[in-house]
Amino acid sequence: MTDWKKICALSDIPALGSRVVKTARHGDIAIFRNAADEVFAVHDRCPHKHGPLSQGIVHDGRVTCPLHGWKIDLASGEAAAPDTGCAKTFAVRLENGEVYLGV
Repeated sequence: MTDWKKICALSDIPALGSRVVKTARHGDIAIFRNAADEVFAVHDRCPHKHGPLSQGIVHDGRVTCPLHGWKIDLASGEAAAPDTGCAKTFAVRLENGEVYLGV
């Protein structure tokens, strides 16, 4: 069973941007919003050199790490080929314009 924590209103996350949630258990989690107003939650560390994904560019269902350009799929956390690695993803949902994180 997933416990849901209200994070913010969808409008508090810029389109094609992110918001960082600090957690004691998992560290920083980046909540991303794409152009279609879908939300995704990914550990805020690139699997390559631990760059802050929350500062990357959101495009085509991915975020590009600002340090070395790795492209991370927002839904799965997987790095796009030829790179390999995975950032942990977290359950997130949008309900009545509010964003909830599964904890």
